[in-house]
Amino acid sequence: MTLAYGIDLLDKKILKELALDARLPFAELGRRVGLSPSATAERVRQLESLKVIRGYRAEINLEALGYSITAFVRLTCDGGRYRPFLKFLPTLEPVQECHHLTGGDAFLLKVVLSSVAQLEDLIERLLPYGSPTTSMVLSTPLERKQVVGLLNSL
Repeated sequence: MTLAYGIDLLDKKILKELALDARLPFAELGRRVGLSPSATAERVRQLESLKVIRGYRAEINLEALGYSITAFVRLTCDGGRYRPFLKFLPTLEPVQECHHLTGGDAFLLKVVLSSVAQLEDLIERLLPYGSPTTSMVLSTPLERKQVVGLLNSL
């Protein structure tokens, strides 16, 4: 059976294993999915070329580095400030994610900072581009970094 992007159930198994441990050697990955190391390597290269696998990253505990504040900032942004904001956005180091939204807010930013003063500075820097509304994260009862659950639905 072929799924989205032309991947099949064997590719799906490979993706699930890599989502759990992206550092698996091809020999071990192949053993888990029933392929030789060379066939596994070829499948992984194909998934990379299709941009199904976009990269491999270390998961870093930002709180251990002193970034103890996570907040979400909703930003309303009228038409004249939209493009200038998009140019300004890459200069904002605390911004981990930015999503363009439907509805009343134009953007949702996930920010990680080391202090409330740093958050206040960020909010002030956003004011020329729109009206920010900020919510600080108290705790995160659920955080999914792996796509294994989503792969089960393919």
